Amino acid sequence: MNELYTLQPSQIVLYGVTWCGDCRRARRVLAEMKVSYLDIDIDADQQGEAFVKQINRGSRSVPTIVFPDGSTLTEPDNVTLANKLNTIKQTA
Repeated sequence: MNELYTLQPSQIVLYGVTWCGDCRRARRVLAEMKVSYLDIDIDADQQGEAFVKQINRGSRSVPTIVFPDGSTLTEPDNVTLANKLNTIKQTA
């Protein structure tokens, strides 16, 4: 599980919460594009929450999405997220 709290995960990791509209929207984009990912609920995972705060300079901003290439997106809009996912698909 320690592999989750790194900027170099083996797969996409979405850090979010169940009640967040932006998190649900990001999950929907991932599902529509048929992209597998790990979903970490930071309300239930204190280490995940701490990692999100570390990435976002103390802010508990969700969704925070970490990609295997070391990049992150925080609260991305649909177009930004889809563009990133398309870039990943092209290089895979």
